[in-house]
Amino acid sequence: MPERRGNLHIEGVTKSFGDNSVLREVGLSVAGGEFVTLVGPSGCGKTTLIRIIAGLELADAGKVLLSGRDISHLPANLRSVNTVFQDYALFPHMSVFENVAFGLRSRKVARDEVERRVAATLTMLHLAPLAKRHPHQLSGGQKQRVALARALVNEPEVLLLDEPMSALDAKLRAEVRLELRRLQRELGKTFLLVTHDQDEAMTVSDRLFVMREGRIEQSGPPAQVYERPRTRFVAEFLGAANLIQGTASGAGVETRFGALTPRCRPLWEEGTLAIRPERVRLCKERPAANAVRARVREAVYCGDHVDLFMEPGPLRVRTEPAGAPRIGDDVWLELPTDHLEALDD
Repeated sequence: MPERRGNLHIEGVTKSFGDNSVLREVGLSVAGGEFVTLVGPSGCGKTTLIRIIAGLELADAGKVLLSGRDISHLPANLRSVNTVFQDYALFPHMSVFENVAFGLRSRKVARDEVERRVAATLTMLHLAPLAKRHPHQLSGGQKQRVALARALVNEPEVLLLDEPMSALDAKLRAEVRLELRRLQRELGKTFLLVTHDQDEAMTVSDRLFVMREGRIEQSGPPAQVYERPRTRFVAEFLGAANLIQGTASGAGVETRFGALTPRCRPLWEEGTLAIRPERVRLCKERPAANAVRARVREAVYCGDHVDLFMEPGPLRVRTEPAGAPRIGDDVWLELPTDHLEALDD
């Protein structure tokens, strides 16, 4: 049975620059029509990986397969892949229409076909009224959509997005995220986004690949990776996390807060438990399990929630503003077993 169009497989990709090992036998698979995100701190190798997929860098070892075809050594212009870069790379002397048409014209596509495809793409991205404008006459969000249009008009099997929203302000970035997700669903194309923004990654993705030091640390649907981090790095990188040191004792863990029972029995003798601040429950009475007596040391109002920092620490609790305890209040906390994870490291 032939591979679905847009299926992407990375097998054992390794890349070094001199003595600096950037990618270490990276492997991942993306289904055709899936929206996945490579997320991780600067220098973890995510941009190098998409440059290898795009054909802008060659891997030292490993394979890149697209729709079942090995494209590892194909030049960039022969790959059915397009990239939207961080700076958009628009031609300042060209109109929006000509920027979008550039790739088609360079491939000697017939004039009527260029006109049809560019017009359709501009309409899809709500850019038709701006067709005669130049980049200096556009807002940041409009430039981002032009860069998307220029990539999509070539009808690639895979669209790579390298930090495409980093130049936008916070409000516009949130709007463009939703537009990008809507567009991907409408087109049914494979999108691979690179970002260091955790909120951005979790908002738009079908699956996340969390990268660290040239390797995939953890992958899965956003909710799964967020709620079930396997390592300290993932727990801390994706949002806030309470990290609690402990020693295994039977099915539970002895900690400075007393005996706690995590979701799964730990495989270590000494290690770390993790729980998200919003999963810690404030209780009026002592809970039946995983009870902690604490005092509010600091309360930070954040609009839709309040972050409480507790003594003994470090424990952080996220709760609704209405009825939130005040500094100095003594409270009971429950660390629910189903949300208390025993980390692998």
